[in-house]
Amino acid sequence: MALFDMDLDQLRAYRSASEEPADFDSFWARTLEETRAHALDARFEPVDTGLSKVDVADVTFAGFGGHPVKGWLLLPAGTKEPLPVVVQYLGYGGGRGPAHKHLLWPAAGCATFVMDTRGQGAGWDGGDTPDPVGSGSSFPGFMTKGIEDPEDYYYRRLFTDGVRAVEAARSHPLVDAERTAVGGNSQGGGITLAVAGLVDDLAAAMPNVPFLCDFPRATTLTDRAPYREIGSYLSTYRGRTHRVRETLAYFDGVHFAARGRAPALFSTALEDQTCPPSTVFAAFNAYGSGTADGAVDKEIEVYDFNGHEGGGPYQEAVQLRWLPGRLAA
Repeated sequence: MALFDMDLDQLRAYRSASEEPADFDSFWARTLEETRAHALDARFEPVDTGLSKVDVADVTFAGFGGHPVKGWLLLPAGTKEPLPVVVQYLGYGGGRGPAHKHLLWPAAGCATFVMDTRGQGAGWDGGDTPDPVGSGSSFPGFMTKGIEDPEDYYYRRLFTDGVRAVEAARSHPLVDAERTAVGGNSQGGGITLAVAGLVDDLAAAMPNVPFLCDFPRATTLTDRAPYREIGSYLSTYRGRTHRVRETLAYFDGVHFAARGRAPALFSTALEDQTCPPSTVFAAFNAYGSGTADGAVDKEIEVYDFNGHEGGGPYQEAVQLRWLPGRLAA
């Protein structure tokens, strides 16, 4: 697919038309307060994975509603002093999978905490975290579960799990809480932005080709899944568009990005029809704009002839060069 979105100069100037709800901050403050009424109860059980250079723990912690959420914690073998940690969030449809798939940051001398994604895991890597909350009618997938009410929407639970994952990672004695970074690809990038907007003392955020940004444009620009799930739902439930858009505004990465304070490294790809580049630039251009002076440390890598794979290992190499300066003790 050749270039289909705005040209690069337009992308760098683009601003989303997504309207922020007046009670956005109070909605999320209340959501987190209700969740924190449940004990975090983070448990780390050592497991033998056959990896001789990495120590692995099977993690369970209490996420949204006190529901148990699984994860992995990986540390360079024999770690004795607290290390910086990268909390990783996963792409749409996947679960935490086997621990040995997450060796990049331990190999770089960091801890990594991998959050499983509730209810997902059958699309590619398996998951171990059920979502015990039901919903009304929805199109197959996760984008429309509870979509007619922000209180019930699936991503209210998942973004809250993302915040609790940071808290769980920081509770481990071999993690340096002051040097916490978050990152992920696609859906994981969307969760990264949400957490960066909700946790104000992160050291860094690394959203790659982030999903869940600029819903008004994304849902009308691309017919690729997962955004298309919303259009398919509305093609059946005619007349509910306004209600759905009101819900989605509470979960738009653009509004979380405006609250981001941590140094941020984004990526986008100009042929990406799954997460169109204008939707990524909408979040990037908004990032930090809600802070006192609007000045934050942010960069974006642009892959001009790539689709949703984005930079892949090339972006990982950029991260390996960029992150140490933000994690310096």
